[in-house]
Amino acid sequence: MSRYARSEREALTDLMSTLGPDAPTINEGWTVRDLAAHLVVRERRPDAAAGILLAPLRGHGERIRQQVAAGDWAELLDQVRHPPVWSPVSNPLTDELVNTLEFFIHHEDVRRAQPQWRPRELPAGLDRALWRRSSTLARMALRRFPARVLVQAPEHGQLVTGRGGEPLRLMGAPGELILFLSGRQRVAHVQIDGAAGLTDRLRDAKLGL
Repeated sequence: MSRYARSEREALTDLMSTLGPDAPTINEGWTVRDLAAHLVVRERRPDAAAGILLAPLRGHGERIRQQVAAGDWAELLDQVRHPPVWSPVSNPLTDELVNTLEFFIHHEDVRRAQPQWRPRELPAGLDRALWRRSSTLARMALRRFPARVLVQAPEHGQLVTGRGGEPLRLMGAPGELILFLSGRQRVAHVQIDGAAGLTDRLRDAKLGL
């Protein structure tokens, strides 16, 4: 059975350890320490993690994240590397389903903030897993976009989403589509074909869940 969630978690934790807590990420205002704290809160503090999705709880969640970020760096890294088995998002039944995307994205959040980064050549199995998730993400992220958007991943598949109207094509490798559709357009290597106004609007859109 593939364990891409585990391998991405380990690669991210190794990179965080190498770069140190003050290294940048592509997440505006966040250092590596901030991102590590986000991951720990997501897995270990369900009361605070709810603020990731629910606006009324966002302030509470951010306060807890800042408290966690202020802790010992080595302990913070250890908590990222070794998730609790009781966590709703990282137990053996949910880990691969929930965390493959989470840790791939955040691994790239750190990688792509560093000088001279390059896209990785991903294992074929991980590419396939990311395409399955990117197709779902595309339908959700672009469902209200004012165009008929054709999303293509060569050798993996394609789908049509958007509200309809003028055609637009978004093409890239599955991992690049994931980054683009999760709001990381500025670092995603994709091709967009269509009217200039629409392509610019898509590159600047607030995407993600």
